Amino acid sequence: MSLLEVRDLAVAFGRTRAVDGISFTLSEGETLGLVGESGCGKSTTALALMRLLHGAELHGSAIFGDCELLRLGETAMRAIRGAQMGMIFQDPGTALHPLIRVGDQVSEVMRAHLGISGEEARARSLELFRKVGIAAPEQRLRAYPHELSGGMCQRVMIAAAIACSPRLLIADEPTTALDVTVQAQILELIRAISRDARMAVILITHDLGVVAGLTDRVAVMYAGRIVEVATTDRLFAAPGHPYSRGLLGSLPKLDSGWNEELPTIPGSIETAAGAGGCRFAPRCPLASEICRNEPPLMAIGEGRFAACWKAS
Repeated sequence: MSLLEVRDLAVAFGRTRAVDGISFTLSEGETLGLVGESGCGKSTTALALMRLLHGAELHGSAIFGDCELLRLGETAMRAIRGAQMGMIFQDPGTALHPLIRVGDQVSEVMRAHLGISGEEARARSLELFRKVGIAAPEQRLRAYPHELSGGMCQRVMIAAAIACSPRLLIADEPTTALDVTVQAQILELIRAISRDARMAVILITHDLGVVAGLTDRVAVMYAGRIVEVATTDRLFAAPGHPYSRGLLGSLPKLDSGWNEELPTIPGSIETAAGAGGCRFAPRCPLASEICRNEPPLMAIGEGRFAACWKAS
């Protein structure tokens, strides 16, 4: 049973469509990876689902449970945001309020959505800090964001995001600017929380290694469109879209020499803006006359879809 069904979601800023008609589903307890270069529309998709894009035009449909997110009034959406849908923002240093103690910021979420007292919210915040692995949690409750490390701020963000036991967690680059050891700890924390609470996760990341170890399915985005959807195992074993193959081909190999040049995808995503037909065609080594027509997302095997006339 699908928890979230997105159909033809489009996000426009004036004449510019940052997201242009994407569709995907997410089941209870499933982790979906959303990958692609910067500028593909990944974070815009997440913010659109959370209804945090003020001034943008939203089109299409996003059904969460039995609610149409794009049609809800702000009061109704506010009741869902934070309670049933939580989000870990890309930069916890700017997402957290600099003048409010972090414990109060986590407590505020529970007081707003659960209607509990300040004392009970503080006690629950303390338990959440312990759950997400914050050292000396009693002291950290009274700390301000600038007094914590990047990894600690990220743990506070996770605590706030899961405070009301949401059904869906959106994690937007949750390991940005963290060192490798802390990255591994944060990802394991998200995995454990998702498993224990049967919570669905949308993981937005550039790191394909993270995708390989944490997700069940992957949606690859390019220039505002989804160009491939597959289970994680199938995508890494045999990517169907040329863009997916390019992304995976650019990963360093363990047996590569120290001075061996990594493969790259020529050009940049900006070339898609004026391209007719397939948006990846200006950068694609397989492009031909048929690519003047934009391909739909087509089935290329069991549970696999790709927007490419030559997908395999």
